[in-house]
Amino acid sequence: MTAPRAVVSGTARLGRRTKDLTKRLRAGDIAVIDHEDIDRVAAEALVEKGPAAVLNAARSTSGRYPNAGPQILVDAGIMLVDDCGPSLFESVREGSSLTISEGRILEGDRELLQGAAQDAASVAAAILASREGLSEQLELFARNTLEYMLRERDLLLDGVGAPDIATDLADRPVLIVVRGYHYKEDLAALAPFLRENRPVIIGVDGGADAVLEAGWKPQLIIGDMDSVSDRALASGAELVVHAYRDGRAPGMERLEELGLADRAVLFPAYGTSEDIAMLLADEKGASVIVAVGTHGTLEEFLDKGRAGMSSTFLTRLRVGSKLVDAKGVSRLYRQRISTLQLVLLALSGLIALGVALWATPGGQAVFQLLGARLDDVLAWFTALFATRPAPGS
Repeated sequence: MTAPRAVVSGTARLGRRTKDLTKRLRAGDIAVIDHEDIDRVAAEALVEKGPAAVLNAARSTSGRYPNAGPQILVDAGIMLVDDCGPSLFESVREGSSLTISEGRILEGDRELLQGAAQDAASVAAAILASREGLSEQLELFARNTLEYMLRERDLLLDGVGAPDIATDLADRPVLIVVRGYHYKEDLAALAPFLRENRPVIIGVDGGADAVLEAGWKPQLIIGDMDSVSDRALASGAELVVHAYRDGRAPGMERLEELGLADRAVLFPAYGTSEDIAMLLADEKGASVIVAVGTHGTLEEFLDKGRAGMSSTFLTRLRVGSKLVDAKGVSRLYRQRISTLQLVLLALSGLIALGVALWATPGGQAVFQLLGARLDDVLAWFTALFATRPAPGS
């Protein structure tokens, strides 16, 4: 744990959506966000960029549930100033030089705003208090789960509504990558599995960029196309646009601008893009579905802070017989050594041994003796098939 500095200065970078801001954030900048209940994924993305401070217009912990984000930021030594108010984005300009001290936000000698400076003690107290809200969140989660089940029963039970795609998933392993919890570590640990099994790789929005960064290529990209790069979209992958149930698909507009709309199909459904990726893989006959960066535990569902995460809970129940978490695969999977690899290894050892023997006088004598023996065997074998003169000729 690193204690945040009492006073920091840096260049302001504004972004109401944390995942968009991190794309242009640099070490030492001051991140200006509007993110109530900062979740673990957002906090880890910020920590990776190394800002000097984070100014939040909203409350980093609202008290609804014990979210992990503020603790991660404070433990990383990043100054966190909370609940600065909606005027934060009006008072602070992009690229301005700010100084932060005890919650005061200064531009030069002029004080712009006053927020609530957070430290380890205040964050721990907020987390403790927010545990009282867990029962209400679990109630809400249960209600949303029932509503989603009623709305999407045909898709969940019979796969009705899943689009036709060109990519063949039948009887093949499928890897679904979401840019979520520990996705980088999981992708690195899965390298042997990927090399040997060659699964169909599905990137969910920004997960497609994670796949490319890891040195692989997605065959399918699924999502609303708001957080995936142009590079990933142009990689040649088949595109499945997550649309609203009424047919509206904002992501298709972006693909039309890039000239990629003819390679895309629509998938109208409630829930998250992570959900429809799993449902599509299951419906198209995937033999196993390996999930990277997805949400699997109650803590992760609540930490996401969205009522829609109840759909992910039901989706996991629907595809549970095929679904394997990446951590489980990396722990249990052992790369098999093929017969060809064993033969090549044995030949390499024999060649190395032969070179070593040839370099010694004794070894050269052995090779000469073996050569003489080989000549005798070849002469005997040749004599067996030599033409013999006929009797009396």
